[in-house]
Parts: sequence; C-alpha cells; structure tokens
Amino acid sequence: MSTITNENLKIQSLEVKDVRFPTSLGEHGSDAMHTDPDYSCAYVTIKLSTGLEGHGLSFTLGRGTEIVVAAVESLKHLVVGLTVVDIYKDFASFWRSLTSESQIRWIGPEKGVIHLATAGIINALWDLWAKLLNKPVWKLLSELEPEQLVSTIDFRYITDVITKEEAIEMLRKGKTGQEKRLEILKSTGYPAYTTQVGWLGYSDENLESLCRKYMKLGFTAFKVKVGRDLNVDKKRLRIVRNTIGYDCKLMVDANQVWDVNQAVKWMEQLAEFQILWIEEPTSPDDILGHAKIAKELKPLNIGVATGEMCANRIMFKQFLQAGAMQFCQIDSCRIGGINEILSVYLMAHKLGVKVCPHAGGVGLCEMVQHLQMWDYLSLSGTMEGRFIEYVDQQHEHFQDRLDVRNAHYQAQQFPGYGTTFTKDTLIKYEYPCGTEWQAMFAKGIYSDPRK
Repeated sequence: MSTITNENLKIQSLEVKDVRFPTSLGEHGSDAMHTDPDYSCAYVTIKLSTGLEGHGLSFTLGRGTEIVVAAVESLKHLVVGLTVVDIYKDFASFWRSLTSESQIRWIGPEKGVIHLATAGIINALWDLWAKLLNKPVWKLLSELEPEQLVSTIDFRYITDVITKEEAIEMLRKGKTGQEKRLEILKSTGYPAYTTQVGWLGYSDENLESLCRKYMKLGFTAFKVKVGRDLNVDKKRLRIVRNTIGYDCKLMVDANQVWDVNQAVKWMEQLAEFQILWIEEPTSPDDILGHAKIAKELKPLNIGVATGEMCANRIMFKQFLQAGAMQFCQIDSCRIGGINEILSVYLMAHKLGVKVCPHAGGVGLCEMVQHLQMWDYLSLSGTMEGRFIEYVDQQHEHFQDRLDVRNAHYQAQQFPGYGTTFTKDTLIKYEYPCGTEWQAMFAKGIYSDPRK
C-alpha cells in the first residue's frame, strides 16, 4: 500500500539550514573547474503536526549555499499548511506550483538556484512519504502502481518524446519479473564505480595508492579528473592503467573546462588509455557541442557522459534526442527532485540511453542509489553497462549509513531517502555557527563571514 489516507497530516513547518564541510583542505572533490570545493548543502526539514520529519537536501560547493537557503525560504509559503494527502494525491500539480509560482518563476524558470531549492523541498517530501509508509524510497517507488507513479510527473514540454500513456505502458511491462530482480538486488547489490581515486589535486603517489586500495575493495571501474594539462593527464592515466590494468574500466571527467574542438583533440590524445567515457567535456548547456564531440569520438569507442549540471527535463530531452550523451547522468539535486528525475529515466529508456547517476558530494550517493535500484526493478530491468558513482565522503554524517560492499551498493532497508543528518553533524557543521566552523575561524583556517 503506497497511499497516505490520514487527511489530518498537516505540514506544520519547513526549515532550512546551511551545512558545510571543509573538504577543500584536503583537495577532495577538486577538478579542472572547481579547485577548492567545500562540500555543502541546503538542508531542508519538513515537519508534520504529528512530529514526524522529512529531510531533503540540495548539494552545493560552499560559497553560495546561503543563496539556495534564501530560495528555499522564498518557496516556504507554498508548502506550510498543506496536508500530505493533498500533495501526494496530485504530486505533479504540487510540483508545478513550486516551479511555476508566477513571480519566482521569472528568475528560473525551472533552472538554477530556484530549481536547486525545489529539489531540496521535493527530496524532503519523498523522504517523508517513505517514512510515513515505513519503507525505503526505492521500495516505495517500485511498489507504486504505474498510474500513481506517472501522476507524480509533470509532462509539460516533453510529450513530443514521451506521453503519460507511453510511460504507464513502460512501467506495466516493468512489473514483469520484478520479484526475481528484487531477489538479485538483495543478494548482490547494484554495481558501483569510484571517483575517490582521481581528484585533480591528489599527488601521483596518492593516486596510485588509492587505486590499489579500491581494487582490494572489489572495484573494477574508476574515474579520473582531467583537463588542466595534457601531459599531466597522460602521466596520471598511465599511472592508473599501470595499476588497475586494462581489464578494468576507466572513465575521465573534464568538468566543462574545454571548448568543443579542444575536447575532441584532447581526447584523441588520451584514447590510448581505452577510455569508456569523457564526462562533461564542454559547457553543460551546449547540446549540439556535446553531439559533435560524441560523433567525433565514436570511432575511438569513447562515449560522452553528462547531466550532473543539466538544468531540467527539457534539456535532458534534447541531449537524448540529439545523441549528445551515451551515458545519462541524472543528479538527485540539480533538477527538481525525484518527480522530474523520473521523467528523465523514462525518456532515456525509450531512447535507449543508459542512466549512470552522478553521485559523491553530500548525500548524493545516499539518494541516487534509490533511483537506480527503482530503475532496475521497474523500468530498464538490467544492470548491464550501468553503475552508480561512489565517492567516500561525508557518509558518516547521516543517521542511516550507506552500505557499499564489494563495489556494490546494498539495498537499504531503513525508511526514507537516507537524507537525515545526525544531530551531532548539525551542531558541528551548520554554517557559520557550528562548533567546527567556530574552531576553524578562531585558528584562522577560514575567515568568519560575520566580521
């Protein structure tokens, strides 16, 4: 049963906090474009009149988080006072009420900071729905009847690729064999690749050491950051290939640093390392540029992966239509939460493109595992050629711990979306008043923004 029937469950409050972690001190997350990221998030708490809370977040890199927090505050009046029955029985309409508020829409629409704020709120509502039913989100999604799941999606602007009727038919077909796939998922988990080995700020020695570490943990697919210096890239990729061999898969990520022609030429120079994909080779908004890169690199058997900064389902639609991505990388926070992400999965499935989610950061691994497991159980029906990204950062801060064993995400059994911080984390890392930030301000490691 996936329906909430208690009509008295009213949303009493919505709060949002700025939570940051000083990851730049160890150059964790560093790449050619983002040289000093402090993994952070706008952390949303939606509280019911009964006291039950749903938690959602929208990932950021430090400075600027306060802007997302302000955007969440601007949407609060559209949420507080509603009953969850009214939201969940017509979730698509509620989603549209957030993304189409007539004045706030002007500074989007359906993109940028406002969409990041929307994702934080929507993620919290799905966490709440799953907690009300005492289920993990992946289980809630996979148990929804096709009609009910489709009712959560706003199909405006994408019906030229997929309609509600087509989506329902796909999901009906996806029910066939679901129980058998569930047994496989529970026994083996979902395959992962790791980016933890290859941050651009890491030394060569650390790069090699981490490759060996993650091979021992069972990983056979690795991603390395590239794009700052071609000769350095060749040196680093040679270290990686000499360590992991050529039986393992290797992907690279330029994080938007190149022009289109530069991307093609650069990757031609790296083709000797047998690259599975080049990720974000150019501007994340350049659909035709990605299509050109994909066409030029196809003879080299190098695919194009992108999507972590794709603004909305409409841009995903065009990337998919143009053959501009061979690997579709949804992000659990970049577009408007689960509702919109479901539409991207459906379009990718129809157009035959594999979804391999972007993860890492704060809470992204925790969230995308639910989405990819739903896809396996209810839509694509396969794990072949698909992975979930894994980065070993900030997992200890969540109440329900991520479980990755033998390079496979294990199907979580706790209720919710896995997005609830521990109380200790909020005490230490809420910015700028948390005790850890106060200590770093006092030592001069960071400057106190209030002075």
